[in-house]
Amino acid sequence: MKIIILGAGRVGETVADSLVSERNDITVIDTDAERLRDLESRFDLRGVVGNGIEPAVLAEAGAQDTDLLIACAAQDETNLVCCKIAQLLFNIPTRIARVRSTGLEGDERLLGNEGFAVDRIICPEESLTRYIGKLIDYPEAMQVREFAGGRACLVSVRARLGAPMVGGTIAELRAGAPDVAVRLVAIYRRFPDEPDRFVACAGDTRIEPGDEVFVLAAQEHIAHVLSALHRRDGAQASPVRRIMIAGGGRVGLRLAQQLGQQQGRFHLKVIESDPQRCVELAAVLPPDVLVLQGDTTDEDLLGDEGVEEVDLFLALTDDDEDNIMSCLLAKRMGASRVLALINRRSYADLMHGTQIDIALSPAQAMLGELLAFVRQGDVQAVHSLRRGVAEALEIVVRGDRKSSRVVGRKVSELTLPRDVHMGLIVRGLPDGAQAASEVGEAGEGHEAAQAAGLPAPQVIIPRSDTVLERNDHVVFFLPHKRLVRDVEKLFRVSATFF
Repeated sequence: MKIIILGAGRVGETVADSLVSERNDITVIDTDAERLRDLESRFDLRGVVGNGIEPAVLAEAGAQDTDLLIACAAQDETNLVCCKIAQLLFNIPTRIARVRSTGLEGDERLLGNEGFAVDRIICPEESLTRYIGKLIDYPEAMQVREFAGGRACLVSVRARLGAPMVGGTIAELRAGAPDVAVRLVAIYRRFPDEPDRFVACAGDTRIEPGDEVFVLAAQEHIAHVLSALHRRDGAQASPVRRIMIAGGGRVGLRLAQQLGQQQGRFHLKVIESDPQRCVELAAVLPPDVLVLQGDTTDEDLLGDEGVEEVDLFLALTDDDEDNIMSCLLAKRMGASRVLALINRRSYADLMHGTQIDIALSPAQAMLGELLAFVRQGDVQAVHSLRRGVAEALEIVVRGDRKSSRVVGRKVSELTLPRDVHMGLIVRGLPDGAQAASEVGEAGEGHEAAQAAGLPAPQVIIPRSDTVLERNDHVVFFLPHKRLVRDVEKLFRVSATFF
């Protein structure tokens, strides 16, 4: 696929890194020639120096035969205008824009072909707040990713000594609950003086303390699975109530607004160093959200504000070093769980497995939304995992026995790569891309299906004799991104399917 990326900043760099690794033809446009030279030296891509809203610059980048435009420059206006020019002058089929403003999404008049001609808006800040919200809902989880409109989830959790499921083999766990829609799909194990190593989930694989375990499960089983892997008594964790946010920038403000709307659920404090920004925050946040002016790495301030009683400490400033230091300090002073927002990939890699419970990259949080546009076949959802190395993929089964290599076939008959793990099948969702929207907007569970006037979907654990049906949503775990093309090829319908 031929792709133009407008903007070589943090988001653009992350997107380019991921897409280049999948053998796409990438061109990056930016006004900073030095930054483009750096990207060209590290990745197999082409850089074009110039302003992306100038037709001549787009033409030089090869817009005439480009398949996808990803406009992720710093300014919303630049991205929107670039998409419109790409449609009017070059007829680029798919146009994606990074837009921070919340007033455009969902307005067809502004985003449609008669407006700015944007097929999809992405907002890293919105992706982050949505992702952090899931981590608040599931306190033991290190990652939470949704599939099939929230029917199924992929979670990762650190196995703890003494937890009910830790120490047993995967075969023993399956035998203990054969009909429960839960599947362990990957384990990453720590070894001295080397990175975490991928461990395939065979029947005789034993879960050891300290393992990072990836589990696919029906939404209603997630809390139980997390507790069984992380808590010694197996009981579900106490809900998160006390939250401290370090940093009142775009992400901190958006998250505080989101949490503050749930009156009475959270005791929320926001720490911001800029006095003027504190005044702005206090004016727009609910009155029960406490805004404090101070240094997020000030030990006395954290102590005075009771950081030792905090259930979740979130360092969300624009400074990676401050986020790392404030999290380490909060953890040492007694905060139950800490999350650091880290833009630099090298920093995030260093923090993995340290006292910081979660190191979160803004670009990685929204990367899956972009990858779904690049994937071939009927890919509904993509989530980048393990800092871009692994991936979880949701594909809808299309066609019939004549046009498809999977419809009507047993799982044992499919020629999947060895390390690819088919985790779950969600059956009974509406046809096509409506699956996520029609059911997801109504809520979760059987009540949601009834509210949408639909039969309740099933979450199925695939066995060797499970037969795939048309419109099944199949969720895979891939430990290496290089396996993606093989899976897509298997599920692609032939030209005889209309």
